[in-house]
Amino acid sequence: MTLTDFQQLGKELYEKLHLPTYPVAITYIKSEDEIPAKAMRPSAMGQKMCICQTFTYARSWGAHVAITAEENFCVPGSAGHKWVDVTDEEFIESQVTQGWHKSREAEINRINGYNMLFAGPEGQARLARAKARIGLVASPLHQALMVPDTVLVFGNGVHITHIIQALCYDYKAPIMSVFEGFGESCMMGGMIPFLTGQPQIVIPGMGDRAFAGITPDEIGIGIPAAKFPVVLEDLFKTGGPMNIGMPFKTMIPTNLTEDITPGFAYLKKIVDEKSR
Repeated sequence: MTLTDFQQLGKELYEKLHLPTYPVAITYIKSEDEIPAKAMRPSAMGQKMCICQTFTYARSWGAHVAITAEENFCVPGSAGHKWVDVTDEEFIESQVTQGWHKSREAEINRINGYNMLFAGPEGQARLARAKARIGLVASPLHQALMVPDTVLVFGNGVHITHIIQALCYDYKAPIMSVFEGFGESCMMGGMIPFLTGQPQIVIPGMGDRAFAGITPDEIGIGIPAAKFPVVLEDLFKTGGPMNIGMPFKTMIPTNLTEDITPGFAYLKKIVDEKSR
């Protein structure tokens, strides 16, 4: 697919789902030379950002933002993306220092679980892909500057349900996600779909809420770019004419009378008596 194709699909999804913010195009870069001239960089403003903030700038402000490890103050995020060289032991120590989990053993279990992503020949290929990148560019999809690797969409439960149903319409690969409350939008929303080719649900985590202005009712989904066209192809097809659609077609109760509440019934009796 061309960049124009992705831009058009981004526009269509935004309009058809009545999304509150734009879908985000995420492109992982191998060199700073790939960064488009129109992309804003934290370093150009004498600042640092974190990855989840770039997504908010793109989806809420319509900005194009590029970030590299040197510009990312969330060092664990850079480590998770393999943009910096950090050993497992060093990462574990940083997390123990933060006090995120119950014990050092819990942090060891966590990193061992993450490393399963890079196990075996397929995992080693993923690791090589990750290590070949040094940063990313985030843009509103309908105005993307680069062909995306991942498309990240935020919305409420109904918005994301429609996308899940579209992706599962042929039921060849139901969506399976893991949650831990950390690195949700940057990893589950961006990097994991890029590396695995599989969509991931995003329940915004610690950084999203502390740094990126995520609202309490927002959830998201990270979609590998190769699978994104399926969303538009099969959107609203689940259930045929019974699909709940968007705006959400709520069930409206019927066959109601004034007897539904005592107050209604009382006033109806008064009105009837006065009309005799």
